[in-house]
Amino acid sequence: MRLVGDNVEQGIYPTDQARRMAQDQNLDLVEISPTASPPVCRVIDYSKFKYEQKKKTRELKAKQTKVVIKEIRFGPNTDDHDFAFKLKHAQEFLKEGAKIKAYVHFVGRSIVFKERGEILLLKFAQALEDLAKVEQLPKLEGKRMFLYLAPKVVAPPKKVVTKEVDKAKPADKAAKPAAPAADTKEAAPVLEAQGTAPAETDAADQGAE
Repeated sequence: MRLVGDNVEQGIYPTDQARRMAQDQNLDLVEISPTASPPVCRVIDYSKFKYEQKKKTRELKAKQTKVVIKEIRFGPNTDDHDFAFKLKHAQEFLKEGAKIKAYVHFVGRSIVFKERGEILLLKFAQALEDLAKVEQLPKLEGKRMFLYLAPKVVAPPKKVVTKEVDKAKPADKAAKPAAPAADTKEAAPVLEAQGTAPAETDAADQGAE
């Protein structure tokens, strides 16, 4: 078998020798890959290994998000005041991260108003469109019509650093035209010196005459 572990020299050993090596250190010989050729075993403290595995399992369960579903019940003849009251509660539930199961309960012959119930649920979903997305459109199941809503995931805010860099760019562009002005001032004495040259030539010509 192939022996691995922190407390042994890795390599291929006979089974009996591997067992003795584990016993000498008061550890256990655990097969971790029986299908390999040769099989792979590790020298470990098996009790400690099991404890660590259980600890990791508990931590994973604790990190798992529990899905909370809140129910909101309507009637086919729900008035505006009751609608607004339940809408407010739904907004609070969604902000807390809960899902919403809204339904219209039809009693007796009120089932003939199923279209009215569908309109009511669609109105409810539209009023919550800023906070929720529709997971299931209104669907009649028995004497109840259900609508399922889930909270929207809020996108993280954009970094302000990008905006600051963009604001700095116009200032760099505005500073560039200042360079030609400096060149014009330095060139002025050269033009004056060139202008005096014809005057000296005229004086020389007059003297020659």
